[in-house]
Amino acid sequence: MPVFTTPFASLDLYRQPPQRDDPLQAFDAADEYLLNHLAEQGLASDARVLLLNDSFGALAASLAGKAQVTSSGDSHLGALALANNLACNNLPADSVQFVPASQTASGPFDWVLIRIPKTLALLEEQLIRLHGQLAPGARVVAAGMVKHLPRSAGDLLEQYLGPVQASLAVKKARLLLVTPVDKPAVASPYPSRYLLDSPPLALLNHANVFCREGLDIGTRAFLPHLPLNLGTARVADLGCGNGVLGIACALANPQAQLTLVDESYMAVQSSEENWRAALGERAVTIRAGDGLAEQAEDSLDIVLCNPPFHQQQVVGDFLAWRMFQQARAALVKGGELWIVGNRHLGYHAKLKRLFRGVEQVAANPKFVILKAIK
Repeated sequence: MPVFTTPFASLDLYRQPPQRDDPLQAFDAADEYLLNHLAEQGLASDARVLLLNDSFGALAASLAGKAQVTSSGDSHLGALALANNLACNNLPADSVQFVPASQTASGPFDWVLIRIPKTLALLEEQLIRLHGQLAPGARVVAAGMVKHLPRSAGDLLEQYLGPVQASLAVKKARLLLVTPVDKPAVASPYPSRYLLDSPPLALLNHANVFCREGLDIGTRAFLPHLPLNLGTARVADLGCGNGVLGIACALANPQAQLTLVDESYMAVQSSEENWRAALGERAVTIRAGDGLAEQAEDSLDIVLCNPPFHQQQVVGDFLAWRMFQQARAALVKGGELWIVGNRHLGYHAKLKRLFRGVEQVAANPKFVILKAIK
């Protein structure tokens, strides 16, 4: 395990979820560049520091105990990684305050260090929320790996905060140095909304929700084939996004008991608001989680899933495979995992390794809907 060494600390850091022989690190050169810059500028022990989108806690763990540190991001896995990395390095759990992106961190802050997220709508919402949260003379620095740093990120920083100066690239990382100026408060364009014809729903989507502007094509293929006549079955929408699969299933199965889970706090927030709009006070469990890791074994009858094929910038089926394993553990014998996936991903073969039966429910030229039986 590579050690992350900066002027602030030398740390053993781990990604979340854990993966055997993981070739990827929990930090990168942009984290290192940010912390080196902060050390050069000088950090007072009473400084209030806000960290945005610190993926696995590399920045927060490095600064823990060196200042008053608040970390905010939209990933529950990121929050788990931060807690784990603090513990692994014998740092107090309360040395960093974590604020989910569904809430607003409370300033004023002397420093704001930003890792540019993959979804620029999330960055825009975060910058809008910074209005009135900066202390006099506050400094704002954003960072990213050059290959993941779009020009529009700098445009957003300039639009909402002030002039931006780009640094030289170091180890393929770059800093964007912002000079905050007084700007009027701006109304956020988020959440956004779109209408669904069948079932008829108005769906609200907070800034970091997948396919925020319209229903993704995988879910569109899945919706007409959701299971019916479920009675009082216990059903989970795993990786629920804005909650559309779980809500549609609940509408079609009035007595079913639904659980909606996502690792994005903004997805959970969107699901909660969409559920109430569509189903009022009908009982439901909606939570941020590491998939079904916290779900009791043999406690579900049906799991619905449109699995992701990436974690931040990393593409692969690791998360999907893990979700399939979690679903199998949580399902009763005879329980069913229903998924939609791109044909080329070969989920049929993967599911056969875990489940005693796999059936194709439907297909089109791009997607396949599968039912795996435990």
